[in-house]
Amino acid sequence: MDVLVIVDVQNDFVSGALGTKEAEAIIEPLVIKIKSFDGIILLTKDTHDENYLSTQEGKKLPVKHCIKGASGWEIDSRIMKAIEEKGFDYKVFEKDTFASLSLSDHIVKLYNEGKIREIEIVGLCTDICVISNALLVKAMLPELPIRVDANCCAGVTPDSHQAALTTMRSCQIEIL
Repeated sequence: MDVLVIVDVQNDFVSGALGTKEAEAIIEPLVIKIKSFDGIILLTKDTHDENYLSTQEGKKLPVKHCIKGASGWEIDSRIMKAIEEKGFDYKVFEKDTFASLSLSDHIVKLYNEGKIREIEIVGLCTDICVISNALLVKAMLPELPIRVDANCCAGVTPDSHQAALTTMRSCQIEIL
């Protein structure tokens, strides 16, 4: 069985506080991917509290986003609709930093139980959270094939998206 990891496709990254036209452009290809996928779906949610601006990240990126409970924190409704219409059992991992240790631990558990052969990672932002999660899983499971679908990812900028894809390719992650 395969795993599709959908990283941080939340309203604030698509159309909200940190949204971009590139992020909006991945939604339809991602919906199509979900509708044709057969396997395990795991999602991450960037999750911050009201004190975000006083955190290290908040000081370097002083834009309140993905505040737990706010509409910007929610996963894009088109993504959730596609998942729910297909009847997928899915799991969501809230994370307060770029990579999710609980997500990677869960993937290791599935791998050790023989439940997965490979994973594909998609989402936002290629150059921050997608690359962080991909490299963390690769470090924990170097023999697990990992793919990243470039058409279902968007970076902070098109250039940083390409740079992240190049870096992941260098680390033996297959870029589709």
